[in-house]
Amino acid sequence: MADYSILIGGKAGDGVNRAGQVIAKIFTRLGFFSYMYYDYPSLIRGGHNYAVVRVADHPVGGCREGIDVLLALDSTTLRRHKTFVRNDAVILYNSDLVHDAEGTAIPLLSIITEEEGSPVMANTCLIGAFCKSIGLEWNFVEEVLRLELPHEVEKNLRIARRGYGAVPVEMRPEFLHLAQKGGDKILLTGNEAIALGMVAAGLDGYVAYPMSPATGILHYMAEIAEEAGVTVIHPESEIAAMNMVAGMVYGGFRAATGTAGGGFNLMVEGLSMAAMAELPVTVVLAQRIGPSTGTPTYTAQEDLNYAIYAGNGEFPRFIFAPGDAGQAYECAGHALRLSWKYQVPSLILTDKTLAEGTYTVEPSTLPELIPAQAITRIGPVEEYRRYSDSEDGISPYAIPGDGSVTIKVNSKTHRPDGISTDTPEGIAGCIDKQMRKLPAMRQEVSDLRPVIIYGNPDAEICLLCWGSNAPLCREVAGRLGIKAVQPLVMWPFPAGEVSDAVGDSWMVISVEDNYAGQLADLARHHGIRVDLHIPKYDGRPHSIDGLVELLWGVVA
Repeated sequence: MADYSILIGGKAGDGVNRAGQVIAKIFTRLGFFSYMYYDYPSLIRGGHNYAVVRVADHPVGGCREGIDVLLALDSTTLRRHKTFVRNDAVILYNSDLVHDAEGTAIPLLSIITEEEGSPVMANTCLIGAFCKSIGLEWNFVEEVLRLELPHEVEKNLRIARRGYGAVPVEMRPEFLHLAQKGGDKILLTGNEAIALGMVAAGLDGYVAYPMSPATGILHYMAEIAEEAGVTVIHPESEIAAMNMVAGMVYGGFRAATGTAGGGFNLMVEGLSMAAMAELPVTVVLAQRIGPSTGTPTYTAQEDLNYAIYAGNGEFPRFIFAPGDAGQAYECAGHALRLSWKYQVPSLILTDKTLAEGTYTVEPSTLPELIPAQAITRIGPVEEYRRYSDSEDGISPYAIPGDGSVTIKVNSKTHRPDGISTDTPEGIAGCIDKQMRKLPAMRQEVSDLRPVIIYGNPDAEICLLCWGSNAPLCREVAGRLGIKAVQPLVMWPFPAGEVSDAVGDSWMVISVEDNYAGQLADLARHHGIRVDLHIPKYDGRPHSIDGLVELLWGVVA
C-alpha cells in the first residue's frame, strides 16, 4: 500500500502553502489521493510555516506519523521536524542557510540570484529538486509547473530546472512505481468545495468580512464570481454581512455568508432577526480555537453547542457538519436548498482542518445538487399573506417588485398577515406556526442519509465522530477492525439514525477536537450511550497513528 508524507517548511512569505499545493497537484496527476495540512501562526510576517502533503493509493483525509521527504527552506524546518523523519527519508535543504546538515544540499539562494529570480522562487527550485529525487521525468514536471505557476513562468521553470539538476541521483523512485491511473481527480480545499456546492445549488450572492479560517471562501468566490454569476461583497463588518444577506434574501436572491466564532458572535442578532422574519439565510461557521480571538489559525470543534443554540428565543434551523471536501460540496448545496424550502436559517459547520485542508476529489462521485427555490404558493392576490399558516408551517414567499402583492416581512412577533401582535393567541400562534416545520425538517434530514458508518459495521467498539475527524476515524476503524459513525447533519439531530448506527456496541468512544465532548453530550441527550471521550484541544488535529495509540489499550 502506497502511503507517503512530504513536509515542506520555511518562514511566512516563502510560499510554503503554494508549494505544498503544487506537490499535491503533482501526485494527483499521477493518480494518487492527496491530503494537505497547512500549519502557520497568526502573524503578519515571520514565524514558522509548514505543509504536510500525504499521498496514498487510497482516499486520505488526515496525517500520519513519520515524514518520508523533508524539504527545508530554512534551518528552523530542519530543527523542528528532523526528529520525525523516517530512517530512509529524503532530506533536501537550502545550503545557503543551513550548514553541515544531513541530506542533499541545494544552494537555493545562489541559484535564484544567478537566475535573477525573487526570493519566493526558492520554493520552485526546491520543488524541482524534489521531483528529481523521486524519479519524475522533467517533461512531466514542466507540464505541471506551466499550469500551476501564474507569473514569470519561464524564469520559474529555469529555476526549477536548476533545482532538478542539483540532485545527483533518484533517491525514492518507488514513489512512482506505485502510481495509479490519472483519472479525473481534482484538488479542492474545504472552503473551495463549500463555495462550489453553494454555486451548484443556485447561489446568487456571497457577502462576508474576512475571518480565518472562512476567508478562503470569500477569496475563491471573488475569483469565480463572473463565471459563476455570483455577486460577491466584502462589507465593513460581520454585522453588515449578515444584514446584507438578509436583505438579499428578502429580495429573492439566494445568499450566504461565512465567518469564524468571533464573527458569528456579531452575526447572531441578525440570525435571530432572519429566523423571526423567516428569511432563508445560510451561514458558514468555520471553527477555530476560542473563546474570543483565541488562536485564529488553529483548529477546533468548539462551536457545535453554539450553533445549535445561537440566537435569542427558539427557532428551527438546519446544521450540517461535513468531514472532507466531497461532503462539504454536498452539504453546502443541501444547506442552501433546505434553508429556502423551509424558510429557516441553515449553518454549515467546518473547522480549520477542513476549511484550509486540501483534498483529492473525484468529480464523478459528487452528487447532482437540487437548486434552492422559494416556495411561492400564492393564490389570488387579495389572499396573499406572508406568514399564512399551513399544515407544514411553510408560507408563500413572494418576491418584492412585481407590484401584484404587498410584501410584509417582520422581525417582531407577527400575525399571518405580517402585522405585529402582542396578544397571547397571536404570540403562541406565531411560534406554533414556525415549530410546525420541525416534523418535515426531521423527515428531510432522514431522507439525506444523515449518518455514515465506516469500518466493520458489526464491531463491538464504535467511534463516534463529526466534521474533519471523520476521515481519520474512517482510517483508524479500518486499521483496527472497529466501527466509526459520523452524523453528517447535526440539527435536527438524526437521533434514530445515530442510535441505529451505534447499535449494541459494547463501547462507544467519541473523538472530538474540544474539551467537553459536545457531540457526546448531544448524543446522551437523545438517549445514546457514550462511554468514553477522547478530547483534543491544542489546536492541532489528531494523527492516524496518534489516535490508534490512544485506542490501543481499549481495542486490544
